[in-house]
Amino acid sequence: MTRWLAFLVLALLTLPGCSWIQSWGDPEPGDPAPLVEFEESLDVRRAWSTDVGDGMGKQGLSMAPVYSSGRLYVADHEGRLVVVDAENGNKLWELKTKQPFSGGPGLDERRIYMGTIDGRVIAYDRDNGTELWNAQVTSEVLAPPASADGIVVVRGIDGRVFGLDDVSGRRLWIYDHSVPLLTLRGNSDLLVRAGIAYIGYDDGRVVSLRVDDGSVVWNQSIVSPEGRTELDRLSVIGRRMVSVASDLIVSSYKNRLVSLAADSGRLLWFKDIASASGVVVDRTQLALSDRNDELWLLDRRNGSTTWKIDRFDNRGLTRPAFYGNYLVVGDSEGYLHWLDADLGAFVARVRAGKDGFTGAPLSVGTTLYVLTAKGDLVAYRAGAAICQGPHRACYP
Repeated sequence: MTRWLAFLVLALLTLPGCSWIQSWGDPEPGDPAPLVEFEESLDVRRAWSTDVGDGMGKQGLSMAPVYSSGRLYVADHEGRLVVVDAENGNKLWELKTKQPFSGGPGLDERRIYMGTIDGRVIAYDRDNGTELWNAQVTSEVLAPPASADGIVVVRGIDGRVFGLDDVSGRRLWIYDHSVPLLTLRGNSDLLVRAGIAYIGYDDGRVVSLRVDDGSVVWNQSIVSPEGRTELDRLSVIGRRMVSVASDLIVSSYKNRLVSLAADSGRLLWFKDIASASGVVVDRTQLALSDRNDELWLLDRRNGSTTWKIDRFDNRGLTRPAFYGNYLVVGDSEGYLHWLDADLGAFVARVRAGKDGFTGAPLSVGTTLYVLTAKGDLVAYRAGAAICQGPHRACYP
């Protein structure tokens, strides 16, 4: 009973359009900082907008859109599953399942995988939405399921990780990791690369598992739980980890950003930055927004700071996204701020809505996609050439 009360209470920490969580130890946020005044130098235009569901919904948890092969896959908490043409926003098909979706979508070449509040994983045909199988796990599924080598990896809120057969949903293995008494109704996303699954936990640990049998490769503490109370000791791993080259980059809400050797968990470097939304990488650059709504650009090879912007106080920043030579970040008032990634200078600002976003912007080729908290999927394209920076793609 105590644990479920903790889940219920901490569900309130997940806020639409804001940082993934907000610590009870932080002071109450004030009014959002005034919008920065600047001379716009980039023409950003809305390409299309499509209603795809209820967005954050009553659950207050985000399910971000996923891109694959010219399509966007979007789900909501009312059981709606929508596939959209990424070029023009036209709906290719829509399924109203009435399932209590809570995690997903996850994709492989043939299937869409969704997790539910009541601890089920459901596979749908990617072409037409036909339900293929429905498997039971032990708790609510909030992280999108991930598929590799014929196995679907699923993480439950109770700390257990499951390997399911992708054709039948049959359970192949289970890994059990104890979670703190007090934990969050929200999980770090699974990351699967080269037959290895990486899972971040609320006790500040990252675990590496073999996808084929669920055996542990390594188990590394990123930040140690410290403090008098369970709340003080909460050490949440950031929502999005990144694997690039041979490195694994992980953030936490307890003032620790680290780079690990992906094969061993060995610490390569660390920096005292707190972020629950996670990181994004473009070649040698790493970007993130921290829990104080500061926007950072770092060198991913050693963690050195390229620039930091502290003009977003209380604006509830999303995780940023790279778009060509630019960095784009959303805020809780529905604004998208576009900055020159080399200089950290503001170049454009547009507003997608008034209620923030369900997650980070998604950058694919020449288009940037956002899903608003109200359920509008919106696409933007930059009208000016954006190939000024070194080592960047030139988008017309």
